[in-house]
Amino acid sequence: MKTTLYTIIFFLSALSLYAQDKSTLQGQITTKDGGSTATIRIEGTSLATTTDENGNFTLTGIPAGQRRVLVNAIGYVPLKKSVSLTAGQTTTFQATLESDRLNLNEVVISATRYDVNRKQSPVIVNVIGSKLMNATQSVAMSETLNYQPGVRLEVNCQNCGFTQVRMNGLEGAYSQILMNSRPIFSALNGVYGLDQIPTSMIERIEVVRGGGSALYGSNAIAGTINVITKDPVVNSWEVQNNTGLINGKALDNSLTFNSSIVSEDLTHGATFYGAKRSREAFDANSDGFTEITELESTAFGSKAFFKFSDLNKLTLDFSAIKEFRRGGDRLDLAPHFTDITEQLDHNTFMGGLTFDQYTKDQRTKFSAYASAQRTMRKSYYGGLGGGRTAADSLLAANAYGTTKDFAFVGGGQIAHTLRNEDVFTAGVEFNHNQVDDEIQGYNRAIEQNVNSTGVYAQYEWKPIDRFKALLGGRFDHVDVSGNYILGDITRASDVSVSAFSPRLTLLYDINTAFQLRAGYARGFRAPQAFNEDMHVSSVGGDQQFILLSDDLKTEFSNTYTASLNFNKAMGSTQTNILLEGFYTDLRNPFTYVSQGKVGENLRLEQMINGKGLYVTGSNIEIGIAPSDRLTFQLGGTIQSNKYREEQELFEGEEDPNGDPAVFVQKLVRTPDSYGYLNTNWRVTEDFGIDVTGVYTGSMVVPHVVRESGFMDLVRTKEFMEMNLRLSRVIHVHPSFSLELSGGVQNIFNSYQKDFDSGAGRDSDYVYGPARPRTYFIGLKIGNFTH
Repeated sequence: MKTTLYTIIFFLSALSLYAQDKSTLQGQITTKDGGSTATIRIEGTSLATTTDENGNFTLTGIPAGQRRVLVNAIGYVPLKKSVSLTAGQTTTFQATLESDRLNLNEVVISATRYDVNRKQSPVIVNVIGSKLMNATQSVAMSETLNYQPGVRLEVNCQNCGFTQVRMNGLEGAYSQILMNSRPIFSALNGVYGLDQIPTSMIERIEVVRGGGSALYGSNAIAGTINVITKDPVVNSWEVQNNTGLINGKALDNSLTFNSSIVSEDLTHGATFYGAKRSREAFDANSDGFTEITELESTAFGSKAFFKFSDLNKLTLDFSAIKEFRRGGDRLDLAPHFTDITEQLDHNTFMGGLTFDQYTKDQRTKFSAYASAQRTMRKSYYGGLGGGRTAADSLLAANAYGTTKDFAFVGGGQIAHTLRNEDVFTAGVEFNHNQVDDEIQGYNRAIEQNVNSTGVYAQYEWKPIDRFKALLGGRFDHVDVSGNYILGDITRASDVSVSAFSPRLTLLYDINTAFQLRAGYARGFRAPQAFNEDMHVSSVGGDQQFILLSDDLKTEFSNTYTASLNFNKAMGSTQTNILLEGFYTDLRNPFTYVSQGKVGENLRLEQMINGKGLYVTGSNIEIGIAPSDRLTFQLGGTIQSNKYREEQELFEGEEDPNGDPAVFVQKLVRTPDSYGYLNTNWRVTEDFGIDVTGVYTGSMVVPHVVRESGFMDLVRTKEFMEMNLRLSRVIHVHPSFSLELSGGVQNIFNSYQKDFDSGAGRDSDYVYGPARPRTYFIGLKIGNFTH
């Protein structure tokens, strides 16, 4: 009995001593504008809590001694402050958070595949958010991408409006577009998909330049663009209508909505979004042929979550997009009764399921996911080339085609935070893509299957507070099997490629204001059909197809980057200046050479391996925010590139009197300089002025000028596209507001003036801004504040 009594007394004494060794922290976190809930965490422990609606908090069981308190809130600059805690006592803590006007402290996932503060990320991540989308009055994803350093969107076809994004000078197939961090945006989607994703679906777009292959697999040599769809956070609703007049003539109208429902205990919620767009065709040079296509699109999507407990979460996302676009002439007739028509009818479905599980100390996160995309396309690429006979119509009917595309990705990942705050990440991923593209009348077919299995690992090492190293790599095994047919020309592919893609990135905080980053990444692209191969161009009344050559080899890249970042608050002014240099060395680059006519109404471009190419340059980004109501942001890129040997664009004719071969030493359609600016001024709490602009420097653009396919290399002029938007919010009720907006896009009508004309035009000869001067008005209603 005595032994039991002594044991109880000893246990209670130890418990008392343990309790006396602990302390309590309580206080209040405030913001100047009464902002969102803050999270308070004790560094080096798993202890954390959140503030209530008045900013108050209490955190118990903290080991006594000198501790660092970390305070975070969405939209505010994080706070790190040391406090001295006495055993058995309560310490008061108070702090006021500053608004993060330049969004430098947003949480992003694209750099590391787990949540990390932008400023603390070893890899530079740029974010396009709702503020920029509103400032540019963007209705589709494609309209926002120009507003980042090193990123440029270009239009590649007068007849269909095919767009692609170039990163650090490299064409679209070198960039990996992700949907909610999953690579289901296939090669087919890359042709027209940038216009099909409405901004009403998008929460933000994360852009990582250079070397994304090390984490996301092949085709990310230039970088990654990660589209994050809207999450349900609070109960909200919003309806918006935007009407534009292209050149004061062609109507472009869009109607969008968003709605979110979240349970009171925050265990489940869903958001719904949709868009309906109708755009009339626009003819810039009055030749009866379009420069901007007629377009009708409808999109709907949802994203929902369910938390079984505080330690796990199931997320489901789904979207459906239907788009019809048509360009050429005589849009009221059936396509085969016209001179030239490109008509596309897309039906796309995308969806994904993700399950996240945390351990009790929240230091380990397990994720399992599966996402898929299915696209059905009906197409017409052709016309009569000026004829109107029954024979011509019969020939033109050959241009109807169908495409089926399916992409799937599934995998699992673990991210573990060690006691010293190092992070280890590893995962496995399987990707599948199947595309069947057929135009029977031309005997053109692409039947391709790509299967890829990847295993990746990454370690984030933090030996000291000021230094961080990110070392990782990915091993991919890719199987490509395909048949590529055009007329009586047949190609077959049955290759297996294994590639290891390492990545090393370093971050050093020189002091509280300056950060130095440096990195290396290796990437690859396996031989296969890419986005441009799914598009058929019209040249001289003929249809131009792309075909893979025999013995196409895998393309490899080595990318080096270095940057210096200055970030400091001087008085009430927040500033951010980023200088970045990059160098990408491509081996066996995929290039295209024109072989002229290969049959009646058919032209051939062949994909071959070049001898090598390098792209080098620098990006600059400047952000200044003198107050919560005024921000200035601008950025630009200066770059150069060169093939190791002259690249043949046109094969030339055997006839001594025929057209000679055409060679280039540098990439075409790539300006040596380009940039953007974005100014947002909230004159009053409810009235705002946005001034945005995009600069495009001079570049060399090929122009097919003869029936043989001979090209003239045209040096274009430079463009400065300026936009103005005015907005006024009217608060009708505490839970209901409306916003009126209006303005002009491309105020000075900086637009291409020398479009090719007529049925025999080279439809690829298009460059510069995507539209001429456009007037717009908008109306938004909902329960937003400003």
